[in-house]
Amino acid sequence: MEGIPALFSDLALILITAGITTVIFKWLKQPLVLGYIVAGFLIGPYFTYFPVVSDPHSVETWSEIGMVFLLFAIGLEFSFKKLKKVGGPGAIMVLTELVIMFSIGFLVGKMFGWQKMNCIFLGCMLSISSTSIIVKAFDDLKLKNEKFTAHVIGALVVEDLVAVVLMVILSTLSVGNTFDGVELLFSMLKLMFFLIIWFIFGIYLIPSFLRMIRKFMTEETLVIIAVGLCFAMVMLANYAGFSSALGAFVMGSILAETLEADIIHKLVKPIQNLFGAIFFVSVGMLVNPQILVQYTWPVIIISLTVMIVKTLSATFGMLISGRDIHTSFKAGFCFCQIGEFSFIIASLGLSFKVIDEYLYPIIVTVSIVTTFFTPYIMRLANPLFNWLDPKIPEKWKQTMTNYAEGFKASENKTLTFKTFVINQFKNMIIYGCIIMALALISYSAIGPFVVKNINGIWGNVTAAAITLILVAPFIWAMAFKYNISLTNKRLITKNVFESHVIAIIFILRYLIATVIIILIISHFIKINIFAIIGIAVAGSIILAFSNGIMKFYDHLEKSFMENLNRRQKQASFVIPEVLQQNFHLEKVTVSPLSRIVGKQLKETVFRREFKVSVVCIERGKDTFDLPDKDMTFYPYDIVTLVGSDENINKVKPIIDIEDNELIHERKEHNMNLNMVKITENSPLCHVSLLNSMFKDKYNAMVIAIQRGETFILSPSASTVFSNNDIVWFVSSHDSATLIKQKEEV
Repeated sequence: MEGIPALFSDLALILITAGITTVIFKWLKQPLVLGYIVAGFLIGPYFTYFPVVSDPHSVETWSEIGMVFLLFAIGLEFSFKKLKKVGGPGAIMVLTELVIMFSIGFLVGKMFGWQKMNCIFLGCMLSISSTSIIVKAFDDLKLKNEKFTAHVIGALVVEDLVAVVLMVILSTLSVGNTFDGVELLFSMLKLMFFLIIWFIFGIYLIPSFLRMIRKFMTEETLVIIAVGLCFAMVMLANYAGFSSALGAFVMGSILAETLEADIIHKLVKPIQNLFGAIFFVSVGMLVNPQILVQYTWPVIIISLTVMIVKTLSATFGMLISGRDIHTSFKAGFCFCQIGEFSFIIASLGLSFKVIDEYLYPIIVTVSIVTTFFTPYIMRLANPLFNWLDPKIPEKWKQTMTNYAEGFKASENKTLTFKTFVINQFKNMIIYGCIIMALALISYSAIGPFVVKNINGIWGNVTAAAITLILVAPFIWAMAFKYNISLTNKRLITKNVFESHVIAIIFILRYLIATVIIILIISHFIKINIFAIIGIAVAGSIILAFSNGIMKFYDHLEKSFMENLNRRQKQASFVIPEVLQQNFHLEKVTVSPLSRIVGKQLKETVFRREFKVSVVCIERGKDTFDLPDKDMTFYPYDIVTLVGSDENINKVKPIIDIEDNELIHERKEHNMNLNMVKITENSPLCHVSLLNSMFKDKYNAMVIAIQRGETFILSPSASTVFSNNDIVWFVSSHDSATLIKQKEEV
């Protein structure tokens, strides 16, 4: 019999070691990721007192798959709607922290005399906090329902996106191993182009595809399709020159907008746990104690930099993003560690061979140290604020309060001239990206096929016509969507300057659309430029009065918006944007451990004490909108709540209670299967089961009667006991003893 591949023994070693270490770290109330890293160190090449992985190259491949699933899962929890809701404050906080930490990290690297690329990667690795560790700390410290946690989670959403962008920038820098501003700008423009195209086409096509096959889907087919789409996007991103992590994140964020998002996340979670464990174990395998001894001072200094400077920079970022002082302290002190994204960035640097090998174990060790101290630093926020608050001058406090209130007021804005201009250019960029993508598809595939099969000038004319038909709806939107009079009416502006700017923007839109038509025609047909311009102008005029093109575009936009908002519309109703700063809908599943199980809605205090309303209860396939006050809660009911973030966070722990133990063993098991034989003199002989009082008198249940060679299973109440019957019943030990004693007497 041939021996099995070394990968099997390696996986057994990895998973068993990781399982044991994570149990120990769970007992120590430390994040499980630290257990994985310790497991990797134990089975790595630098620890000789433990079995060692024999095929590290295969493990490396599996760890790359783990990185893909980690980013895919982060994408599934990411949402562009969440990003929009976080808005400017979250971006200001993250960018402030990023600039400060990158600068400090770069300077620290220079202080140690490290090479430029090491310093750049170090600055980026110190800029990104760990979402998983912060959320875990919230659970351990019972802080999930605090008001400031919403600001932290919002900032983490922005940080995840920034981390992905940083990976693209670092990939560009790594290829040339030098800083090229023009090349970096080109890479960022390319990234923006592909993100827009992937998101728009993904939202338009994927939810429609899933909806079309929904009645044929099972959990098995759904997870296969989701993982298949993930790896397809990974390949597409790699083909476009981006990292596999970006592709996984993008597909996760697209699927996050579908109705299937929650079930996909549930189904993918076990796969993510498996491969994610291998990824973090592979991180631990690179920890070299000799290097750590050699670089003890860098580890200490970088750890202190993260725990002190990163904490203060995040607090400062929260302050200038419009949060009050107390909230800024409590939120800022959560960002005192680095985690999984730092490992991924370090892996990126090693794969491109642009950073030295010693940097990886240093970063892993810094992550371990800062993760260990995270709960203690988070607890320090309140005492430090209480000590500092009396020392802050009242004038400063009032200034910061006024700034925070002004910042909140600026968030609730309606359509103004400024927002109109921004939206116009944003739409032109989006339409331009779509037109460019469709034109590239036609240039590379459709056009050559048509020209090859239709000879002469008519082949080129046909190819140009097909391309123009493909892009026509978006050229129409670019040039003619809305009109000047409607825009002026919406803005209610009488300012002459603003009216002139609006007119210029509409002229610019028309000119861009005309230029696009000229470029498409000139690509396929080589004729006089003035003839092309004439054809383009005539075509744009025809588009302006084409009701068919207009209706087709409206249909495309309506379908896209329906797919984008379909998941949100599954809620009982959509909260208007003007109220979204104060209210939102959230679905919570009733835990079997919840104290509201078996209680009626009127018995709860959600509305009276927490100002939170129950607007819907989903039970299996049934949906109860605006449930009656007498409606009873059952386990696994899905309850839709409406209220402020703060109040909903106070109610959630009452409804959804997390169990600390996965398996519950019965402490006392007194029930057993017993039997008694009926004799002619027995009190039960010739008595029906109904009149035997088995259940009422002895709390016993008869499950079978053996009569000769036959068995009467689950006998009916009218069954009469006969001589020599053997009665099998379930009861406690004491009840069984009483029954047998009575029969013997």
